[in-house]
Amino acid sequence: MSFAKKEYEFLKEIDLSPKNQGCYVAGKWQAHGPLISTVNPANNQPIAEVVEGSMEDYEEGMKACAEASKMWMQMPAPKRGEIVRQIGDALRAKLQHLGRLVSLEMGKILAEGIGEVQEIIDMCDFAVGLSRQLNGSIIPSERKSNLLELFFYSRHSLRCPNHVMLEVWNPLGIVGVITAFNFPCAVLGWNACIALVCGNCVVWKGAPTTPLVLPVEEVLGIASFWFLCDAFWFYCDELVIFIHSKLLISLLPQVGLMVQQSVNQRFGKCLLELSGNNAIIVMDDADIKLAVRSILFAAVGTAGQRCTTCRRLLLHESIYSKILSQLVDLYKQVKIGDPLENGTLLGPLHTKTSKENFLKGMGAIKAQGGKILVGGSAIESDGNFVQPTIVEISPDADVVKEELFAPVLHVMKFKTLREAIEINNSVPQGLSSSIFTQKPENIFTWIGPLGSDCGIVNVNIPTNGAEIGGAFGGEKATGGGREAGSDSWKQYMRRATCTINYGSELPLAQGINFGKHQFCNLLRRGRFVHSMAGTAQGKMGNENDLCCISLYSYEL
Repeated sequence: MSFAKKEYEFLKEIDLSPKNQGCYVAGKWQAHGPLISTVNPANNQPIAEVVEGSMEDYEEGMKACAEASKMWMQMPAPKRGEIVRQIGDALRAKLQHLGRLVSLEMGKILAEGIGEVQEIIDMCDFAVGLSRQLNGSIIPSERKSNLLELFFYSRHSLRCPNHVMLEVWNPLGIVGVITAFNFPCAVLGWNACIALVCGNCVVWKGAPTTPLVLPVEEVLGIASFWFLCDAFWFYCDELVIFIHSKLLISLLPQVGLMVQQSVNQRFGKCLLELSGNNAIIVMDDADIKLAVRSILFAAVGTAGQRCTTCRRLLLHESIYSKILSQLVDLYKQVKIGDPLENGTLLGPLHTKTSKENFLKGMGAIKAQGGKILVGGSAIESDGNFVQPTIVEISPDADVVKEELFAPVLHVMKFKTLREAIEINNSVPQGLSSSIFTQKPENIFTWIGPLGSDCGIVNVNIPTNGAEIGGAFGGEKATGGGREAGSDSWKQYMRRATCTINYGSELPLAQGINFGKHQFCNLLRRGRFVHSMAGTAQGKMGNENDLCCISLYSYEL
């Protein structure tokens, strides 16, 4: 059997075939579930077939992960980092082909497809360095003895109690990752690279509409610490229940809430990165040229299917018309077409359902008083193409509070920075936000406690295109999780606070005295009797004995 089209022949270079197995279990590919076809969203024609996993495949994979984790978590972290480095090198060797696959199956333009794979490579490099820096803390202990009591025990050597507090970080065991179609492999990279160097095995549930991204044997053949379940959507409850340690989600809020509720029933841990309804604020002192370029990329890039896509544009009333007219002209010039062709800026929406949702969204916008300035229609073709759209609308409209996963930009005006911040914070989501301004007072108000309530708070750059070095995630309905850089690695490990007593004394924290005086009095009386008995026999007690008599008499 050959691929449906000649232009798909490059898939052979990454060991994909017209029919592929959807599960990677214990170092081998297998699947015993239904057969599905993956399609090209630019023409809705089949690319290849994938055999989905069965419940038996899932059970076998989980058992293999549980067994592998016993060895993997005991391997030194830098050695785990070496495995992740090899994964990065394998991806680097096939960067162009893998990027082309992402563009073909998801629908984003080629530059973005290659950039997504590069992001996993960067995460591998980041994780390699991190594997030598999974450090705990040494914390000063407050435990101390009474100075008089110390003197009682040894007049010549006053010793502090021998206590130290440590933070120790250990692996969780098995980490489950559920990813969405819009970044079919990068989100895995954010989570799996760090989870692996932290000593965890990984279970990956990819999106059912991008199944070909999973079976890439050159990469996965390096590490037998993965279990890929390509199509366990129908077994989601079971998947959640049996992943014992942690689950990481990059999906719709409704799905994230369902998964979180299931995980919470067993007191499991969740890292949720869900939807965004991101705003760009342009102040009256902004660099207009810089702002317009940024808005175009933020609102049109990936056909509006990024969680960080700019969906709301807030323009100061004094520059409102100037910026809006420039944007309308640029939108009319955006090249729409096959994402694999040079010069294309806007590819298709991912599925036919996405296209239908776009049209429903246009109807809701019109019903709620929105005015379409440019775009607003689907494009007649075999693919899932729509026009990039700009809408004038009130910030109070219900449709503005929702995330329409398409290239639709809601534009509104404001008078003051405080008003703009209130509009920015008025939606349920809290992922990304940005302001364009030159004034320090605007910048520090924006990033301060009374500014944006989002997890990403940018200045003079778009809302999208986050770097891996910072923690990625948001607040409110976005889920509160943090992925990728900074100290996000701590979410993939469990922390233990260890207080170690390497001496012979037992001081308690907070200065608590639990029967200490009674115990000491008994001890002192015993030493007092011993000392007096020695004197009665004409023997001189040692210096500690004499000191004991003096202190005991003093306390009486």
